[in-house]
Amino acid sequence: MFTYYNMNQVVLPLDFEMKLQENDIAYTVHEMVEQIPEEAFDGFARDTGCPSYHPKMMMKIILCAYTQSVFSGRKIEALLKDSVRMMWLAQGYEPSYRTINRFRVNPLTKELLRQCFVQFRCQLVQEDVIDDEAVFIDGTKLEANANKFTFVWRRMSERYSDQLIEKSNRFYEELLDKEIIPGIERESADELTTEELQTITEQVDETVASYDQKIEESTDTQERKRLRSERKEPKQYRKQFQDMITRKEKYQKDMEIFRGRNSYSKTDHDATFMRMKDDYMRNGQLKPGYNLQLATEGQYSLAYQVFPNPTDTRTLIPFLDHIENHFFDLPAYIVGDAGYGSEPNYEDVRFQRERTPLITYNNYRKEKKKKYKEDPFNVANWPYDKETDTFTCPAGQALRYQYDSRRTDRHGYTRFFKVYECDDCTGCPLRASCTKAKEGNNRKIYYNETWEDHKSYMREKLSEPETKDIYKQRKVDVEPVFGFLKACLCFRRFSVRGTENVENELGFALMAVNLRKYNATIANSASGDWKDRYRKSSDHLFTMIGVFLLRVRVSYVPD
Repeated sequence: MFTYYNMNQVVLPLDFEMKLQENDIAYTVHEMVEQIPEEAFDGFARDTGCPSYHPKMMMKIILCAYTQSVFSGRKIEALLKDSVRMMWLAQGYEPSYRTINRFRVNPLTKELLRQCFVQFRCQLVQEDVIDDEAVFIDGTKLEANANKFTFVWRRMSERYSDQLIEKSNRFYEELLDKEIIPGIERESADELTTEELQTITEQVDETVASYDQKIEESTDTQERKRLRSERKEPKQYRKQFQDMITRKEKYQKDMEIFRGRNSYSKTDHDATFMRMKDDYMRNGQLKPGYNLQLATEGQYSLAYQVFPNPTDTRTLIPFLDHIENHFFDLPAYIVGDAGYGSEPNYEDVRFQRERTPLITYNNYRKEKKKKYKEDPFNVANWPYDKETDTFTCPAGQALRYQYDSRRTDRHGYTRFFKVYECDDCTGCPLRASCTKAKEGNNRKIYYNETWEDHKSYMREKLSEPETKDIYKQRKVDVEPVFGFLKACLCFRRFSVRGTENVENELGFALMAVNLRKYNATIANSASGDWKDRYRKSSDHLFTMIGVFLLRVRVSYVPD
């Protein structure tokens, strides 16, 4: 005996929502998008042409697809025909993969994603899921959608450019010495510009054209042979200068693309080659990628930004500015690892933003070790006399204050040092262990009072019970988000190219992580209030079905 099965019969229900479970992720996606203010969708409206799909529907289907680890536009299109939850969110519409991809990289979508994160954080605060006491910041690298073999290195471009400048100057001097061209008026004696190279090429071309005319006018065979021989050298120079113009334009374009970086990919100019995590064979690889900076609390992503530089030190200040300008006001504590511990970052958080940084510095853990504390040649362990302003080395020699020094890095930040120097290190038995200075030079100490003050402040804060407990939460707050993004959601490589497009896709992926975690938390904690929280819009279906059956006349004709 089998259950009734007939492919030629209409099957109820007529609404896809009735096939969804009460704790389905589609309800969470639907509620999240519906919270976005209506004004955010006004930019998508058009007065002419065919009516476009509603941006709410597009946001819902893309977010839902990302929660299912589907990132390809074609696969999202396939889900709209196969998945019940996607059919319900799209309400029967089936946008093509081109429409999905265009919406995903639309500049207006960035504002919708920002509103998603803002509204989601407000909801978490209202439900007391997060206490808004601290924000945890960390970074990770994600591979770009670019060929890993199409790299361009700044150092090599600069090297080849310098060789090109030297070669062009040498060839120009040869042309003048051989009187092939009359010469040009140069802007600089050091380098020939692209316009000047073009002018030289035109003059050489005129010389070649004059030889061509003479050859055509001459009837003497020997004379024509001699002219062809003389024409060979200008033609070679012309070819060389045409090649130099092409190469110079290429190097100039490369320097514009670098924008302070050391490399870029030919297939994605915004991607920078970075050292990724070692693979399972412990092989470190350089791949084109982006540096993701993420702010979390309660293991929820609250703000994000993409940077081209591989290190985190220079990303903290612009990332905090980005958070304040686009997402939310910074809480009292800014928590980060030692990668953010630098003098400019401490100064910005403490004095400019008036927040408390819970950020360690590079030697913070090393300073706690016994070997570090008992090292006699470590300057931090040398006695200091405040009255005489002198340090005492292990040999008993005094290092006295000599002068002030300052250093400005390539980013324009200036550090100030007090320089101390030993009176005489000649004949010291500990010299080899104490200093690497050349013979005849004395041991010097460059003491940065501002940096030492920041280090002392951090040691004090991280030793207090309250702030110490907050800092301990960093590893269990921001690191699991990266693990869930890469391991559970399987988002390890971008599907789009360009910084703006990458940020949009990253917003979808991070919000998908948030929604999956939030949906699982609510499903586990809710008992009978789930239906009240996500009340279905199709509660009227049962009434409609009854009316429909009453109006349908069922006729049965016996055989």
